[in-house]
Amino acid sequence: MTALDENKDGVISAAEIQNAEKALTALDKNGDGKIDGNELRPSFGGPGGFGGRSSSKGRSGRGNSRGDEPGIERIPPEKLDFKDGVASIPDREMFEKLSYQGPIVMVDTHLANWKFVKFQIEDVDKGEPVLYFINTKTHRGHPMFMRQIGIQRGDGSMRGVLVYRPLKRSPNGQPGMFTFEYEPNDRYPFDRIQLSYEMLTKHMPYLEGRLGYYPMPRARPVYFEEKALYDAAGFPVVLDEDLESDIGFLPLNAAESFGRLRLMKPDELPSSRDVVIYKTLPNEMPRVAGVITAVRQTPLSHVNLRAIQDSVPNAFITGAAENREITSLIGKFVYYKVTSNGYELREASAKEVDKHFADIRPAKLQTPKRELSVKEIKPLDKISFDDSDAFGVKATNLAMLHTLDFPEGTVPSGHAVPFHFYDAFMKHNGLYDKARAMLNSKSFKESRDEQIKQLKAFRKLVKSGRMPGWMMEDLAKLQQSFANGQGIRCRSSTNNEDLPGFSGAGLYDSFTHKSDEGHLAKTVKQVFASLWNFRAFEERTFYRIDHFSTAMGVLVHLNFSDELANGVAVTDDILYQTKGNYYINTQVGEDLVTNPDADSIPEELLLDWWRPSDYKVMRKSNLVKDDKLIMTEGQLEQMNRYLGKIHSKFSKLYGKTLEDTKFAMEIEFKITKEGTFSIKQARPWVY
Repeated sequence: MTALDENKDGVISAAEIQNAEKALTALDKNGDGKIDGNELRPSFGGPGGFGGRSSSKGRSGRGNSRGDEPGIERIPPEKLDFKDGVASIPDREMFEKLSYQGPIVMVDTHLANWKFVKFQIEDVDKGEPVLYFINTKTHRGHPMFMRQIGIQRGDGSMRGVLVYRPLKRSPNGQPGMFTFEYEPNDRYPFDRIQLSYEMLTKHMPYLEGRLGYYPMPRARPVYFEEKALYDAAGFPVVLDEDLESDIGFLPLNAAESFGRLRLMKPDELPSSRDVVIYKTLPNEMPRVAGVITAVRQTPLSHVNLRAIQDSVPNAFITGAAENREITSLIGKFVYYKVTSNGYELREASAKEVDKHFADIRPAKLQTPKRELSVKEIKPLDKISFDDSDAFGVKATNLAMLHTLDFPEGTVPSGHAVPFHFYDAFMKHNGLYDKARAMLNSKSFKESRDEQIKQLKAFRKLVKSGRMPGWMMEDLAKLQQSFANGQGIRCRSSTNNEDLPGFSGAGLYDSFTHKSDEGHLAKTVKQVFASLWNFRAFEERTFYRIDHFSTAMGVLVHLNFSDELANGVAVTDDILYQTKGNYYINTQVGEDLVTNPDADSIPEELLLDWWRPSDYKVMRKSNLVKDDKLIMTEGQLEQMNRYLGKIHSKFSKLYGKTLEDTKFAMEIEFKITKEGTFSIKQARPWVY
């Protein structure tokens, strides 16, 4: 590969690949048209420490094990140019300047897309060890660095890598941990590893309480042989099986924003300009500028789906409510950014905040499509994908699930009440005029508390409204299609939710009509009223969505009760970003994954796309005893097949191709009390 690297910068460019034939021809030293083993073997020495042989007998630098080739005098670490490296790293900012992250990692393929800084320790055998931190942006590999500063191949270097692992909790309890490792074939004894730890923390004090040793595969047997020494040492050892446990930071949604940082109490309501810190995960939350939780979230909760659709940063940060770097900014304007490598939180100016919100709001009023010419309730098997303008995407997508060859009962049978019913009901009761008067009143415009109060009163007015006779008759017929005593689930299905790029998750409410509640109209009006939830109103206002073009349909089907488990699945790994996996959250009983209880930890699994029986457990439910999984092996394999069919079906419906990697479907499912699957919702995942 060195032959291809014409400019010797350690990187093989596209131009050098085009010249590969010429470069490889140069290796054919005897001109026989073949490159044999001797011609492939690199030669060492020369003015850069590596390269062609020299016949010179002189020596201006240190010798090496390859003969008497001359070399440059080795540069001590404190005299390095920054472009090559440094003797010490005083803070995290310096680490960032020296580190590399990306796909070009030479032979160290396991480091691809990790943030790392390479280092070397010299003269250990002499009892005078010297540490070099390599500018890894300049020198991706140790050989290029050694050649540049005069370290000879035979000097007995300990060549290591310092890797930042953002998700791992540090020994000091803070989010983000560093590990150090050596080359794949190195098998250093404990005393060398302890020396490495001491030198790294001495010359990079920031590593105190944040550093652990990661033994590469061939070094693992040595670690286990000397495990007693490691157990007594003052630093942890991180094995492969430990990398995905004890998570201290989890980027639920990578984004950046501005706002005022607030530590929220359970009964407080944030504003759209607040960056909120929650000690527990709220079940409901209006639009905010950013989210930090001190407890681990599920990426499929309504809170995170809201963060994704609003493009605001959201992360779990361990100990956030006690972290002085965070709490010192409470009450101040801040800039908050979440990436896969960590988070940034700093004080910001009011001017920055105002500009940010002016930039992200749409400039013009948005008018959702609604088709009011459809005036009859239809069964799902009579609805097509193109009918969403009349019934809402939630209803039409469930109808499309019926076209797949799933066993009977997998997708609930039901009916869809069109937008026409909502529009006719609002007009029949003069509610549009009353809503306009409310929105135009001075008190409503000037006070958020008044908005909350008046919207609550308006919802009460909607629920007490009278339906025209024809509507009561149609809903009565629908109710009679269900057996006596059965609960009927009435679910919101609007024209501004479950859309590509905007899920609307958690904005509106669904209700169960019980057999002793009389006419179905009572529950349908509750769903109608939820269109005027404060969180939904505020969301539409922020995005300048016309409140009076927004329409509510109702998806009606048999209610689920006493289920064994509930869950959410996505046809892509949207959390850990692995390739070729489905991501699934499941919890036992009726403790919803989308709105979990405060102490609930759902099960997390990755299912392999191509091998239906293969899965990986990322986290187990805290509500399951005996270390068991919630679903059986057979159910997991069945789920895998279902997800494949759903993704294939909807990718065609939404006009996606195999090249559209940013498309996935999210489903909500239940395991019924009979132990069978039931899929109750499908919508595009919002990337």
